[in-house]
Amino acid sequence: MPVAPLSATETTDLPEQASATPADAAGPDVEEARARKQKREEELASLTQDINVSAERQGAIENEIRSIDRDRETLNSKILSTADTIKILETEVSDTERRLRRLGENEDAVRASLAGRRDVLAEVLAALQRIGRRPPPALAVRPSDALAAVRSAILLNAVMPELRVETEALASDLAELSRLKDVIAKEKKTLLGDAMRLAEEKSRLELLLSAKRQERDRNTQKLAEEKRRSQELAEKSKSLMELISRLEAEIESARAASEKSRQASAAARPGREGRWDPFTDPGRLSPALPFVEAKGQLPWPVAGDMIRDFGQEDEFGGKTEGQSITTRPGSRVTAPADGWVVYAGPFRSFGQLLILNTGDGYHVLLAGMDRIDADLGQFVLAGEPVGVMGTTRLASAATLGLGSTQPVLYVEFRKDGRAIDPTPWWAGTEEEKARG
Repeated sequence: MPVAPLSATETTDLPEQASATPADAAGPDVEEARARKQKREEELASLTQDINVSAERQGAIENEIRSIDRDRETLNSKILSTADTIKILETEVSDTERRLRRLGENEDAVRASLAGRRDVLAEVLAALQRIGRRPPPALAVRPSDALAAVRSAILLNAVMPELRVETEALASDLAELSRLKDVIAKEKKTLLGDAMRLAEEKSRLELLLSAKRQERDRNTQKLAEEKRRSQELAEKSKSLMELISRLEAEIESARAASEKSRQASAAARPGREGRWDPFTDPGRLSPALPFVEAKGQLPWPVAGDMIRDFGQEDEFGGKTEGQSITTRPGSRVTAPADGWVVYAGPFRSFGQLLILNTGDGYHVLLAGMDRIDADLGQFVLAGEPVGVMGTTRLASAATLGLGSTQPVLYVEFRKDGRAIDPTPWWAGTEEEKARG
């Protein structure tokens, strides 16, 4: 039997359609999503940037540093372990920030889904209100309303399945939104805890490095003179090969480092069994093993993502001679290998440049740092802090066209003056690989 048109009274009880079209609603929703994303990014940045070590905790760390022995081996051991902890914490903080960004994007997607079905939600609520306010008439009680009962039953039979589907979808979205909020709250708590530990470890490292500097008995006037002379050579040199050659010929500390590396190579014991641990014998004054034997064992100098590898095409039509790694702002840079500092300072487009003589004609170059914490002639251990990254990427020829605003560390290995691929030297563990 055909269903008669609804009466005027019945039509007034049906939910009204929203006057705005989806296109009209899209604009405010997009702007709202953008505003939420920007606010979330600002909140994420402030979570780690505004954390400072409390005065009480700072005092406890200072007492701890004062209580340790001031001999070279103990200080080096503490410095190496603290720098390694910082690298691990920086990786964990970066991973947590990535998870929070993904969770935020998921939250935006659920909110957009709910916003897109705003009209459907209004219809569901209105229909349920109507059913509760005016239930279908009972045929046994009010026979005169038989036609209305049949019409209502047919209408409900057609509408209820759709209402059920939409209601379940809306309930699922709301449940997912609630779950995401709980997960985001837990991740933020984790981030705050790791950021606080990171701040404490950085404070500890600064105090350890200060204690080590106080223990050095080097002639500061002689060091200043060598620094001035090395800067003059850097200004005159046209290439890295020329710079290294001049340094080792004219600077006493660089010349001494070259001689010590030759002596260490001659005294080294070849064919060492098993893997090398850079934390073993922190009081050593020469490389633990020949550089060529350290293949597959060197720790990464910084926690980050490699965005440009050795041998890739650059913006000048040539091939890259090193690797570029993005880092967190203010990350600590550690020496990837045992070696003597033959240069520490600015050089042409490289910015702040550190050159280590690692023996047997090998040199390791690190560029892009905001500050260098190693002195000319100093012997540094693999894993020992040698510098600090800035807050943004420093423009240089080595990092041109990378499209990243994060700080970028440039790493280059050289053998007898020629650039070689660093890849075979890096440790193969997942913790030490650059993620890209």
